[in-house]
Amino acid sequence: MAGYAMAPGAIDVSTLLYTTVGTGLCISSANAINQWIEIPYDAQMLRTRNRVLGRRALTPIHAFNFGILSGTAGVATLATMVNPLTAALGAGNILLYTAVYTPMKRSSIANTWAGAVVGAIPPMMGWAAVTNSLDAGAWVLGTILYAWQFPHFNALAWNLRADYSKAGYRMMAVTDPKLNARVSLRYSLAMFPLCWSMPYLDMTSWVFALDSSIVNAALLYGAVKFWHKSPFTCITGINDGAQSVYSRK
Repeated sequence: MAGYAMAPGAIDVSTLLYTTVGTGLCISSANAINQWIEIPYDAQMLRTRNRVLGRRALTPIHAFNFGILSGTAGVATLATMVNPLTAALGAGNILLYTAVYTPMKRSSIANTWAGAVVGAIPPMMGWAAVTNSLDAGAWVLGTILYAWQFPHFNALAWNLRADYSKAGYRMMAVTDPKLNARVSLRYSLAMFPLCWSMPYLDMTSWVFALDSSIVNAALLYGAVKFWHKSPFTCITGINDGAQSVYSRK
């Protein structure tokens, strides 16, 4: 909805609603299929073991069918009521989340970069719904959300590192805590030029360059503290299905 509101051109409430519903259905599909794939791993993690599939409150076939039906309905809604470009972005995001990001979580720390792309696409879908294009404004919005996800997720992953290790997930917070903090710092710094580019592209006024810098400075302050305090510690025992073991590098 933010991408739709920021895009230049005619704004139509019905198209906004169709875009929102279609995107929501695509998100529902990706999350349902993700949880269907990760049933045995979610059961090992404190934060996810009470999900409906882990508690057997819902059958796996029910969850899978819901994912397929909601994804089909979402893409069809976007294709028929919005435009084919927005529908293609929605369909591509379902595939990226379920077929790339989800399996990568157990094989490579690069999964976080793939997951950040997934999170960056929805505002681009909103922009495309208005303009039927992906010009500079769409890429700026997507890149801002892409960059923001690293300090956001890496901090959460640090607090959940024991859980991730137990389930065998290859997260930076588990395999390389210092890298986890450095990446958060780098992308916090990247938020400044990305936000400054928005008034340059006439997406907003130059006041945004100032007030976004205040918010980004608070983010950067937290990232610097996180970087300084991050220990030289890793968690071994990934994929052993047992408990996490902490060791000094």
